[in-house]
Amino acid sequence: MSAILAVGPYTEAERDAFIAELQPTFIATRTELDALDGASRAAVKAIAYKGHRPFGPEEMDQFENLGVIANFGVGYDAIDVGAASARGIKVTNTPDVLNDDVADLAIAMWLMQAREMRQAEAWVRDGSWAEKGATPLNRKVSGGTVGVMGMGRIGRDIADRLAAFKCEVHYHARSQKDTPGWTYHADPVELARAVDYLFVALVGGPETENYVSKEVIAALGEAGVIINISRGSTIDEEAMLDALESGAIAGAGLDVFVGEPKVNPRFLALDNVVLQPHQGSATHATRAAMAKLQRDNVAAHLAGRELLTPVN
Repeated sequence: MSAILAVGPYTEAERDAFIAELQPTFIATRTELDALDGASRAAVKAIAYKGHRPFGPEEMDQFENLGVIANFGVGYDAIDVGAASARGIKVTNTPDVLNDDVADLAIAMWLMQAREMRQAEAWVRDGSWAEKGATPLNRKVSGGTVGVMGMGRIGRDIADRLAAFKCEVHYHARSQKDTPGWTYHADPVELARAVDYLFVALVGGPETENYVSKEVIAALGEAGVIINISRGSTIDEEAMLDALESGAIAGAGLDVFVGEPKVNPRFLALDNVVLQPHQGSATHATRAAMAKLQRDNVAAHLAGRELLTPVN
């Protein structure tokens, strides 16, 4: 049994690279994890974790010599960091290497929603352009008033891109940041009230559950559009659906959902929403970089070196 467990749906390329560097034991399902015998569990010193299923104290207590859980992804809300810390287990994630792809997708959904690009492509494909003429006019985005909810690494990269579109940038974070004249709002409702487009770049977890609340959504108003690349849990999804259906807000671009990959069927009936399958970091280059950083954290722990990207 290896000292390393790689838990989750690793791709063939990721598995090959892991085997070449660290020779882990791969576990794809919770059933396989529970089936490990006592000696195999005692041998485990590091877990490389990929997925969104919760990994908490019950799982951690199965591995008496576990020293690190290296998460695949910048978001680590699936891992109970408090429980890990209480057990002397370090947690790592993969920040920075995915910022560009996630920020790019946020901008792409913004453009796609406002310019009605899905509908426009269908207009070409079904022959309507030739038969009926030009598509209906849509919405200008350059020079708009935008808000970023959560000014961490990804939020900052989104804001930088929005600034290049000549937008007036507002933001909310736990504290005011050093920005090039952007407007800070301590209150999330006040941020929503001040902008037309709200980009959600919060960390996931219990502290941010429904942070974009019914009140925030109402404050955004009829011209408002929500773009979410964080976690589905950060938005009151039912309140957002009510607002989208009633016209209380203008639209949304969403890469994440509550209960994904199952999506509330109410979304599927909406023409004012762009839907994506949680693919923010899903490019070949970025996923390879994320996997490499995860492996490097595991290797550092086993060699007694300082972890590259510790969470706790």
